[in-house]
Amino acid sequence: MRSELYIYIYIFIMAFTTWCMRVIPSLVMKKPIENRFVQSFLYYVPYVTLAVMTFPAIIESTQSPVAGAAAFAAGIIAAWLGVKLLGVAAICCITVFILELFV
Repeated sequence: MRSELYIYIYIFIMAFTTWCMRVIPSLVMKKPIENRFVQSFLYYVPYVTLAVMTFPAIIESTQSPVAGAAAFAAGIIAAWLGVKLLGVAAICCITVFILELFV
């Protein structure tokens, strides 16, 4: 009984925190942001957040961290060379498959 109460308290605190993070900036910022540094910072925040969440998953999702890192490197090189998303994913999967056979 007591642990169920704690779960509801935790959920309420998380919901309140999320609500505050979404509502307070909209109340404080009445006019558009004109500072170029702040604009560029806010522009890249979603990409950095996605990278920070994705990179550990790439490394830890394979049996060997070496295979994950090699697939990550192969994916970056393939994307840099202009390969489409499906091709990049296939190259990463093939890289992991081959390396996990030998490592």
